[in-house]
Amino acid sequence: MNLFTELGFCWNRAAVPVDVPTHSVERACFRFQRMLPEFVWDASMLEGNPFTFPEVKTLLDGVTVGGRKITDQQQILNLAESSRLLLALVKKGQFSLDKTTFCRLHGIVARDEALEWGHFRGEGAETNYTPDVGLGEHGRYTPLPTAPGAPELCQRFTQGTRSLRDQVPGPFERGAAFFLFGALQQFFFDGNKRTARFMMNGILMSAGIDAISIPAAKAQEFNEKMVRFYLSRDATEMIQLLMACHPDLSRAA
Repeated sequence: MNLFTELGFCWNRAAVPVDVPTHSVERACFRFQRMLPEFVWDASMLEGNPFTFPEVKTLLDGVTVGGRKITDQQQILNLAESSRLLLALVKKGQFSLDKTTFCRLHGIVARDEALEWGHFRGEGAETNYTPDVGLGEHGRYTPLPTAPGAPELCQRFTQGTRSLRDQVPGPFERGAAFFLFGALQQFFFDGNKRTARFMMNGILMSAGIDAISIPAAKAQEFNEKMVRFYLSRDATEMIQLLMACHPDLSRAA
């Protein structure tokens, strides 16, 4: 099957760099660990979390922050815990582009936030509700419907990840494409973009490529381009944004 058909979207493959600077896996993991507070804060800002960067650092140091909602605090802690899990998997060579890893990360990312977490929608108690994505003045985007056992979602995931492994040899392009694949298909009730970005960074770091964080300053740009992606199914400008956020590719983007 055609790669774009399996994923549900397309992009200009010629615009994606082939020779992405690589380092050792240890070096990529060290940078991710050193920048973990920034990565957590950036991710929380994309979700509209009001925690400031100093407050995130304080919370990650084990000190509670007064005057903040427990739900906002839990989101930060979930992001930090899932970051550490990702780091451990990559360091041990146990990260894999598969459903088990995807669901394991989601089980922490969306814990106590999503309707259900740790499995595809339809694989748990809720088998009827189908979430959608708000696109502002453009209405809403609705993915594949939730169904008992999630047969269509599982098939879409299997076909999509197989196509990425077989047809996209470059880890940067594969990682970026998986992030957008997860965001578009909405395999979970909530936390899809967050979890898919963790998977993207697992793909990158496992190949010795530095992880990507969308800076808080680019949150509006990120949201605007994601809306256009949902509408057009063209991922070119979103992949270019990811390039612009990568420390070794920002000039090329």
